[in-house]
Amino acid sequence: MNYEAYAQIMKALSDPKRIKILDMLSCGDMCACDILEHFDFTQPTLSHHIKVLVNAGLVTTKKEGTWHYYSINDTAANQLIKDTITLLSAKDDCICVTKEQKEGANCNEKTGAL
Repeated sequence: MNYEAYAQIMKALSDPKRIKILDMLSCGDMCACDILEHFDFTQPTLSHHIKVLVNAGLVTTKKEGTWHYYSINDTAANQLIKDTITLLSAKDDCICVTKEQKEGANCNEKTGAL
């Protein structure tokens, strides 16, 4: 797992407004004007939040004429889900166990994890 990339994504998700934007985009592509209707902030503030999500790789933009449409990057979202499951799940190749311990038993038995 790339901890730096994962942390960048989690930092992008640390703002409830950005989480709400992602929730809205889970319904399908939206233009900035439609997203903005659900918030009490300005268009430049929305642009900032979108930029953070785009830089984290979670959102893609598509320009059609003068309109910008935003959508969830499914590949990045699926990878985030997989990485989170891997990070928070017990596993045999746990980072906390030495090679010798891995050869003798799984991570959960050695660390007492559930």
